[in-house]
Amino acid sequence: MAPAIKVSGLQRLGKKMICDVCGREGARIRRVTRTYGKGKDFLVIEKVPVVSCPHCGESYLTAETLHEIERLKLHRKRLAVERAVEVVGFASY
Repeated sequence: MAPAIKVSGLQRLGKKMICDVCGREGARIRRVTRTYGKGKDFLVIEKVPVVSCPHCGESYLTAETLHEIERLKLHRKRLAVERAVEVVGFASY
């Protein structure tokens, strides 16, 4: 078995990723859209890399990703593109 190598906050075994939670091989990167704030401070960040493990079911952000999210939030006025967003409330039963 090839030795595990830590790369950009993720453990990789050859080309397979190792879950930081359960330690099993097979974790994958999913790209998701995350929202932050509300009202005039509402921000949408697209294509956020989330590590997802099919074995233990956990999904998590790496420290590197969290730092990048904070950088994007800090510089949002310079980086963001304004778009209209439709909003629908979920009906409670």
